[in-house]
Amino acid sequence: MQGCSHAVLQAPEEGVATAKCGLKKDSMAYPKDYKYTKEHEWIQVNGSTATVGITDHAQDSLGDIVFVELPKVGAQLQAGKSFGTVESVKAVSDLYAPASGKVTAVNDSLNNSPENVNKDAHAAWMIKLELSNPGEISGLLSAEDYEKYVAEEK
Repeated sequence: MQGCSHAVLQAPEEGVATAKCGLKKDSMAYPKDYKYTKEHEWIQVNGSTATVGITDHAQDSLGDIVFVELPKVGAQLQAGKSFGTVESVKAVSDLYAPASGKVTAVNDSLNNSPENVNKDAHAAWMIKLELSNPGEISGLLSAEDYEKYVAEEK
């Protein structure tokens, strides 16, 4: 684990959010119908709408999540730009939009139970979007490519 130099979700202090660099042997598989960013967000597209969250690797690296700050419904997001934060016992990390669009729903249950992200990161969605440019999705990583990326990050 020593010598790991990446920062999950672009944590501001090197080493703070990187105590656990690799996937656990018992970690969940990455859903094949999701696309992934190198900043460790996932997106599941259904036509012109999409659901967004953080990956199991991200939640594992961050540790116990204690607070999630998300945008309001109606907010316009731009691909690659921050749309909120996740606070863990280790760090506060920015969340980055995997695609551009208008926020149509926010998972308000995370306000009272942010630990749900730790329980099942790939089911604990954060926001839903109406995509403004669905073509942006093609530039994201497949589950297989994301797994390789995480393995190379170690």
